[in-house]
Amino acid sequence: MNKLRLTSHRPDTRLEWLLYEPSDGRAWMGALLRFLQELPKGSVGLDVGCGNGKYLTVNPDIFIVATDRSENLVKIADEHRPHSSLVADNLSLPHPSSSFDFAISIAVVHHLSSHARRVQAIAAILDTLRPSGKSEQGPLCGGKALFYVWALEQKTSRRGWDAGDEQDVVVPWVMRTKKDGRSNEHSTTFHRYYHLYRQGELEDDVVEAGGSIADSGYEKDNWWAIAVR
Repeated sequence: MNKLRLTSHRPDTRLEWLLYEPSDGRAWMGALLRFLQELPKGSVGLDVGCGNGKYLTVNPDIFIVATDRSENLVKIADEHRPHSSLVADNLSLPHPSSSFDFAISIAVVHHLSSHARRVQAIAAILDTLRPSGKSEQGPLCGGKALFYVWALEQKTSRRGWDAGDEQDVVVPWVMRTKKDGRSNEHSTTFHRYYHLYRQGELEDDVVEAGGSIADSGYEKDNWWAIAVR
């Protein structure tokens, strides 16, 4: 894969669901928007696998440390000040343990190629969250993390996958660019690995990673779950 070309593309919409899909996710990413917009003012959290930083501006009253493995995408995300962006691997996050109010992982974990690596990625994110507990003043509310992954059950989508189909797939993504500003388009196809999560599998992975499920659901071809430590 030509990583430099793949990650230099700049989407036009802030909440574009995937890097090359020309649609705005506002109509159906309700769980993500609620999660970010309902956070208390002053909350500090993580966007692990931030891509171009398209979720950093959803709530101006919170602060997000955004990470991605792509240097080019981090450069784009870093334009969303006052938030901070840096290059990091989901399996080896540089953040201190038990320190953050929240974290989001949107369309990231399903790109990891084994069950063990997916659980490790979830565990690494959970480790950064403030744990729940008790103090002299009363119960302490811990941090929470929101995960989104592609669903196997999406028979009404253009992809047509459903229960019983192969869960490990390679999906072609077409990037179209104009040469020298001319109307003629040039297209390049990239292939990306996905593990398609069956119903209940994301919740199982969270529990195996040491977390508990606070809420979960399905939104247009995706499973999501909110996890706490």
